Amino acid sequence: MGDANDDGAVRFVDLEVGDETITHSRTLTEADVREFAGVSGDFNPLHLSESYTADLPFGEPIAHGALLFAVTTGLLWQHRHERPETVAFYGVDSLRFTEPVTMGTTVQAESELIEKEPRDHPVGNGLARYETRLVTDDGSVALSCELLTLVK
Repeated sequence: MGDANDDGAVRFVDLEVGDETITHSRTLTEADVREFAGVSGDFNPLHLSESYTADLPFGEPIAHGALLFAVTTGLLWQHRHERPETVAFYGVDSLRFTEPVTMGTTVQAESELIEKEPRDHPVGNGLARYETRLVTDDGSVALSCELLTLVK
């Protein structure tokens, strides 16, 4: 990543296309999926029923796609928390859920800055576009998207 300013923060002007981030990992649990179902109201048996999913190709319940997206943004936030260049999440493009994720799977987020766009904004200096993936412990890409963030 580009050089930090005296205060340790990386600003929009410091970011360089090609900068990469790989977060720490996290294991998804049955409790994560059940709690997400309760919060979201999505009680689809695809996520909660072992008998319903037993004869499906993955053979067991899988995590909600929206949960995987939330985990991805959370992992990235935790990684960037010490470098507060991000003002706000600005949007997402090309979101795809490409592989099912079962309980007990460990995931991590990988992100690469692919574009910078200066902006005249009251609290930010530009948009940063990141090609982002959620990768499982076996190397499969479970989610891919482009995340946009407003940067100081």
